[in-house]
Amino acid sequence: MTQPSMEPPRDAHLQDSEMAHVTGRRMRHAFLQRPYEADDVVNMVRLVFDRRVAFHDGDEEIAPGVSLHHIGGHTPGLQAVRVHTQRGWIVLASDASHYYEHFETGRVFPVTVDLAAVVEGYAKLHRLAESSRHIVPGHDPLVMQRYPVAAKGLEGIAVRLDAEPRYQDHGTADERR
Repeated sequence: MTQPSMEPPRDAHLQDSEMAHVTGRRMRHAFLQRPYEADDVVNMVRLVFDRRVAFHDGDEEIAPGVSLHHIGGHTPGLQAVRVHTQRGWIVLASDASHYYEHFETGRVFPVTVDLAAVVEGYAKLHRLAESSRHIVPGHDPLVMQRYPVAAKGLEGIAVRLDAEPRYQDHGTADERR
């Protein structure tokens, strides 16, 4: 019989650089505060004090078939998550690419702390994913249109990213309108 772990479960996985950024001197600037809510930062600090945050400095596997990848750019500690699914490795880009057109065309979201890291991040997303059809942007409404609903009653709320998307290509900005 194994002993129960003395480590509490982890509620969050953060890059060291993100916590340093969000609790440091840069937050004096309104423009750099925009991606954050003060209450969320305070809650994260509470989780740190409760030992419920795992800190990372770079890429790391956190479970079999799930890994975190430091991207940076939009914020210093921005991460993407790579997950092995039945259709292969998909990459949840989060804010590393808000929309499909960002990683497809090199466009950059205007609130960015490191422009070069954003563009390099797009290349990293492509290296991590099996194809561009395996990259899921963080805010694009097309995600909800392209993937099948997760279960009846979850229309418009949750989709199956492990299933093939409905479109052969990623479309254009006109699709969003």
